[in-house]
Amino acid sequence: MLLLVALFGTLAQAAENPEIAKRRAAERKTFTDAEIFNGFFATAFGAEMRIAGRVDGIRKYDKPVRVYVENHVRPDRTTQVAEIVADIKGRIEHLDIAMAADRGQANMVVRLLSERAFYPTLRAAYGRDRTRKVQKSLDPQCLSGFRKDSELRIVHSDVFLVADRSGFVFYDCAYEELLQSLGPINDTDKVRWTMFNDNVQMGFFDVYDQYILNILYHPKVRPGMARDQVRALLPEIMPEVRAFIGKVNNLVP
Repeated sequence: MLLLVALFGTLAQAAENPEIAKRRAAERKTFTDAEIFNGFFATAFGAEMRIAGRVDGIRKYDKPVRVYVENHVRPDRTTQVAEIVADIKGRIEHLDIAMAADRGQANMVVRLLSERAFYPTLRAAYGRDRTRKVQKSLDPQCLSGFRKDSELRIVHSDVFLVADRSGFVFYDCAYEELLQSLGPINDTDKVRWTMFNDNVQMGFFDVYDQYILNILYHPKVRPGMARDQVRALLPEIMPEVRAFIGKVNNLVP
């Protein structure tokens, strides 16, 4: 079963990019529970483009995530992907994610591609008909998808990134794709603070989306859970989520 999501798409290098720095300076960091829950349910359930399988339950990894990079382009941005993975690990409390030394150890594969090779690579991976549907419906700059089992546990993710574009575009795509390949794959234009809105470009792992991913990867939120089951847990887990995000972002209570 495969879900695909199109996305338009940052760390040591990212912080130096003027577009990213401008967005960091303007980032909103304080949200009500209602605002956070709205974004969580809008992105963690459903799918922007449904290919097959259920989309009515929580989808997430329930095992360590190991990321392998296949580089097919210059400049080689493997180091930047590793920095992004480390940043994600530091900002999601209960997610074990790290780079893999070889592909056989990985359950997430990131392909770094030239703009010219992007669609030929998608056709080789997904077939001509499916790629045509993706292109017609979404016309993505980058793409990610995952396979899940019958219990909605993610078993493998694939991320396709165009790496020969500007630094800001690369970081914006990379953060969004890597995070969505962990589960919150439904893009929405109804939540204006999330990078999972095609009208929003961030280039870094913003506070609002940290809330979404920390709720998703809380140990009490299990693959396959329905909306009502998760909603019943939120009053219990939100104090812990808020405490962690406040700590890692130096937010004043």
